[in-house]
Amino acid sequence: MRMALLELDKAWLEIGGKAIARDVSLSPAPGRFLALVGPNGSGKTTVLRLLAGLLAPTRGAARLEGRDLRRWSRREVARRVAVVPQDTHLDFAFTVREIVAMGRHAHLGRFQPEGAHDRAVIEQAMARADVFHLQRRLVTELSGGERQRVLIARSLATEALAIVLDEPTASLDVAHALEAYELCRALANEGKTIVMALHDLNAAARYADQVAVMQSGQCVAQGSPSEALSERLLGDVFGVEAEAFRSRAGWMAFVFHRSGSRAARCQG
Repeated sequence: MRMALLELDKAWLEIGGKAIARDVSLSPAPGRFLALVGPNGSGKTTVLRLLAGLLAPTRGAARLEGRDLRRWSRREVARRVAVVPQDTHLDFAFTVREIVAMGRHAHLGRFQPEGAHDRAVIEQAMARADVFHLQRRLVTELSGGERQRVLIARSLATEALAIVLDEPTASLDVAHALEAYELCRALANEGKTIVMALHDLNAAARYADQVAVMQSGQCVAQGSPSEALSERLLGDVFGVEAEAFRSRAGWMAFVFHRSGSRAARCQG
């Protein structure tokens, strides 16, 4: 088995005496798609930031290629780990191409111009994220969903070995959300490490190799989708009744009910 590119080893993060992440161990491997799921406030974003080196654990360890993340420079990390944030707020009137080209900064020296390889990578990134046709538009003129796709394209332009995404489909319509999931699945198949926080449990079950379930800052379950997403666990973590099915294509899927609502309908 290939060594995990990113790793959290019994990582804690405490702020003001409060534990935001508690004893979290994760080691997403190259060529794998790890989905982080859990209710709001469960610690998903914190875990992503620890994995990407944007936060340092107060206890335990966060590693990149087996070495403590604190021993890497930000430039070295940026070449290996790309981050797609949930917030798509972009204040400055850059064009789409200029934003995507920022993904090449970690590879270029100060004032070094783009070369032919850089231009090819930027164009391919825009095409894969379906924003090539928007390249001359100002990002301040785009919808939230379009801006999110631009940030995904910027992450692709880094040529990073790992991409960490925080709710990247929250502002996308159904078609573009599916494209984003399928793109991440394809990138994992190409050998990249994909870690995505998301609320859509059906998408996690369909596209991810592994699922980690977060609750109150802890990882309470992890494994394959069928292992981690049990009806009982989903009921305990999300406070809903979950019914698991198999789609006609063989994917695991869920229907959710508010706790007690199904029983009340059956009695009515």
